[in-house]
Amino acid sequence: MTTHAAVSEALTHPGVRKDKRHWRAWREGRIPMEWPLISWVISQNMMSSDGGDHTRLRGLVSKAFTPRRVEDMRGGVVDLVESLLDDLGRAAAESADGTVDIKAGLAEPLSVAVISELFGVDEGVRPELGRLVGITFDQSVSPEETMAAYGAMEGVLTELVAARRARPGDDLTSALIAARDREDRLSEQELLWTLVLLLGAGFETTMNLLTNAVRALATHRDQLDLLTSGKAEWSRAVEEVLRWDGPAGFMPLRYTAEEVELSGARIPAGEALLLAYVAAGRDEARHGPTAAVFDLTREDTAHLGFARGRHFCLGASLARMEVGEALPRLFARYPGLELAGEPQPQPSFVAVGVEALPVRLAAGV
Repeated sequence: MTTHAAVSEALTHPGVRKDKRHWRAWREGRIPMEWPLISWVISQNMMSSDGGDHTRLRGLVSKAFTPRRVEDMRGGVVDLVESLLDDLGRAAAESADGTVDIKAGLAEPLSVAVISELFGVDEGVRPELGRLVGITFDQSVSPEETMAAYGAMEGVLTELVAARRARPGDDLTSALIAARDREDRLSEQELLWTLVLLLGAGFETTMNLLTNAVRALATHRDQLDLLTSGKAEWSRAVEEVLRWDGPAGFMPLRYTAEEVELSGARIPAGEALLLAYVAAGRDEARHGPTAAVFDLTREDTAHLGFARGRHFCLGASLARMEVGEALPRLFARYPGLELAGEPQPQPSFVAVGVEALPVRLAAGV
């Protein structure tokens, strides 16, 4: 699905489901475990469930992302952003050529710290967990390496669950364990897969959203000027980045539980659908002939970057808050920030981002 209309319809059509059992090829045993995207099929969490199972799993974690809780986190996010910006300045001063990596120095540590605090992940294991999550989004590695990463991630999360079970805290992992142990609403496997989903999404998507936003503004100074002069809101920049260069590329998979019609195309039951969010955001049928242009003044910034319908991203408000706090502070502190070289695309078609984003914090340095 590549158009805005088709992706939008697929996200809300009652005949399109998330459970792999609707996929004819899966039922017939034609999808081998060494298939490169197998990890996106075999998961047992909200992303791969429908109906009552989805409602049950989503209900267990939705309280962690309420507007009040997100707002309560804002002060800590601001403090962390300011600290990371201090670190960037020192790193630039010590660098031989004055360059720093925005992804490694700001976007990654911010996203990792915020989601880790939410789930009670100890600081000592955060870098390794972030590395393992990155592998699962990397389509240049072999299926064996991906499954090995999942195995290692399961080990880290099993230790996290054991620690929080012994010493519960005010974090989402402890709350999920309580639901598992007291109400038997989560199987142990569902508990682990839910942690994989939410930690992975929190690490990868927010990190890439912030990195992509910095790249967009650094290469569109006229749009940056609208923001710094107060002629455009920073929140509008976040939404336009989500449309134009959002962190979600091609999301596997959804399945037709019955014959459906999507944007005039009839699709038989039992087929797999690959939704191209990145294409939908630049669809001229929705956004006109300037769909490929980064423009904060456009009237319609509608996007599907956080999906739509029952599977709308629970962490959308948290991601918006993190990026919305980091962007204006970065450019207020370093208004001369400019790219230092051409970034290399991340080797993933699921995630949209770059390997690194080297910048000079002061123009001409």
